[in-house]
Amino acid sequence: MTTAPTPGNKPAMRPARPEFSSGPCAKRPGWSPQNLANAVLGRSHRSKLGKARLKEAIDRTREVLEVPDDFLIGIVPGSDTGAVEMAMWSMLGPRPVQLLAFESFGKDWVTDVTKQLKLEAEVLDAPYGELPDLTKVRPDADLVFTWNGTTSGVRVPNGDFIAADREGIVICDATSAAFAQDLAWDKLDVVTFSWQKALGGEGAHGILILSPRAVARLESYTPAWPMPKLFRMTKGGKVTLDLFEGATINTPSMLAVEDAIDALKWAASIGGLVEMKRRADTNLAVLEGWAQKTSWVSFLAADPATRSNTSVCLKVIDPAVTSLSDDAQADFAKKLAAVLEKEGVALDVGGYRDAPPGLRIWCGATVDADDLVALTPWLDWAYATVSAELAAA
Repeated sequence: MTTAPTPGNKPAMRPARPEFSSGPCAKRPGWSPQNLANAVLGRSHRSKLGKARLKEAIDRTREVLEVPDDFLIGIVPGSDTGAVEMAMWSMLGPRPVQLLAFESFGKDWVTDVTKQLKLEAEVLDAPYGELPDLTKVRPDADLVFTWNGTTSGVRVPNGDFIAADREGIVICDATSAAFAQDLAWDKLDVVTFSWQKALGGEGAHGILILSPRAVARLESYTPAWPMPKLFRMTKGGKVTLDLFEGATINTPSMLAVEDAIDALKWAASIGGLVEMKRRADTNLAVLEGWAQKTSWVSFLAADPATRSNTSVCLKVIDPAVTSLSDDAQADFAKKLAAVLEKEGVALDVGGYRDAPPGLRIWCGATVDADDLVALTPWLDWAYATVSAELAAA
């Protein structure tokens, strides 16, 4: 393992694309605004052409993500958050509820279920960097969880902890896992994500995927609370199938839809889900190789088996920094991100505001491994630069 770097000359190589944000994420390689020339602009999304483009986005999602044929796929408002909220408000209530909370968004779902829906729920939580005890997941309860913790860099390794003969439904926030990790479709009833993550698409729209068991819940259960229009998926006791064929509850951005279609076409052209996962795994391996020989940094997720290959979270382990106060450590991490951004080599890589201080580097398939290889010397340089400032203060 190398010792902590010392400040000196800046690295010669620079990432060709410094966009390592964890959302919205880097556009796909070769992206250009010209690729969106076929967008249905100045037209109603309910026109024949508009509906066709929405349906194409749905169909291409099914193909690339390998969604089972009997699952419904809908485009909904409010990004991934809106999709998760639609599911929770529409389906939770008739059974006990369990929630896994090991990062910021999972904790948000706890707040919504317990404070807004006012349901009694069992919360299985864990500190950042770890997973809860998955053996405590009950087959008779409804379950809400994030497959990949976007703000903690931790993911569930598989769906084995979910009973095949479960009685409850499983709501899975898969926004930073979809298109990068294997999702256990036989164990999941609701799957949500947004285009802005692994596809490098634009924000504001969410994808809501429902299994036949989820549809059965919607058609057999009416919540006790008022249901906002944006959350309504049934009419007359039946699921509104139009929502999953290209109709939408509110007006979508057809420019964002076209951008998603472009990303899905690219994904299919490079080899589909298999290649998307391989690219993300390769990207993670670049940072893992660098971290193994670097003394000042480590992963927030210590266990490689549960380490995210998309939202990779790093922490500083140099005693010179870890001995500082919490506020001083947070300030150090912010300065690291600021130095990298000032140099134009890594944009938006600060850790999430509620997470432990550190860096968060997106490694999804739209990022090129060569750019991560070029980035690692800059991480060392930035650390040396900020450390020198700290020592001189």
